[in-house]
Amino acid sequence: MQGVAATAGRITPPRPPPRRGEVTKNPPKSPLLHADSPRNRLVGIGIVSITFLCFALLDTGAKWLVVTVPVLQVVWLRFVSHVLFTAALLAPRYGLGLVRSRHWGLQLLRALMLPVMTALNFWALQYLQLAETGAIQFSVPILIALMSVPILGERLDLRRWIAILVGFVGVLAIIRPGTQGFHPALVLSLINAVLYALFNLATRHLAAYDRPEATQFISALGAAVLIAPFALAVWQTPATLLEWSVAILIGVSGGIGHYLLAVAHRYAPASVLGPFLYQQILYMMLFGYLVFGDLPDAEVVLGGAVVVASGLYLLWRERGRSAA
Repeated sequence: MQGVAATAGRITPPRPPPRRGEVTKNPPKSPLLHADSPRNRLVGIGIVSITFLCFALLDTGAKWLVVTVPVLQVVWLRFVSHVLFTAALLAPRYGLGLVRSRHWGLQLLRALMLPVMTALNFWALQYLQLAETGAIQFSVPILIALMSVPILGERLDLRRWIAILVGFVGVLAIIRPGTQGFHPALVLSLINAVLYALFNLATRHLAAYDRPEATQFISALGAAVLIAPFALAVWQTPATLLEWSVAILIGVSGGIGHYLLAVAHRYAPASVLGPFLYQQILYMMLFGYLVFGDLPDAEVVLGGAVVVASGLYLLWRERGRSAA
């Protein structure tokens, strides 16, 4: 799973404005962000809905491909095809604008995080159902609420702390540590969720500084360069046209998904977009059944429902705070 909307809240202009490249808790108001209006919120919701369909396709293709192709090679092919697709689509219009940034430090950190998260996710998908990894990834809004204390300096009230604790009970129900239902790959998926919470906070911050075209292209290009030596060391040429096609599909799906995710954050606050990430579990359960014949067990369904309910409550509280 590659896309979860952050709950970093509405952006407000700090005083004085930050120096170029400086990280602040509240990024400056930017012409790249659209006004927070009902119409723009609907546009953002529509865009982010397509985003999560793309990410479900990416995970499905990756789970199928890693059965016969090394994980690191699949990760690299995913980003190479992402970069080539994005360059062919956007370079004629934006040119060198695709590699321009006002916040290179955060862009490079994001580029480093992306292949690590993708590798963890693809590795876990070798052993887990799509619904299992998806349910764990839905803890991201809960993790973001928890991380907002040290990173954004926010204070959580008692109800939000309770929601966070309940959400992690749901995660434990999915992971089932110490039981026969536990698989070590579940830990990989949980680490990926922690990293992706940080990744989404960075995405929302960069939305005020850089164009979404540049954000997704720089991250994919950086990921492709960083992972190349490791992928080439284990290279096995895909044996069939279908394997090559799936490799291209996951790259194109990832490229479109990350681009649309960045665009959606320009139209609506993350607290508005967040609840719509949960539709991805429907796509993942459907594709898991159609492609792999998988059906999630009762523990995954129950734990996932608890995680979703906790995340929705936190997102609802965030919307209330933003409107206040």
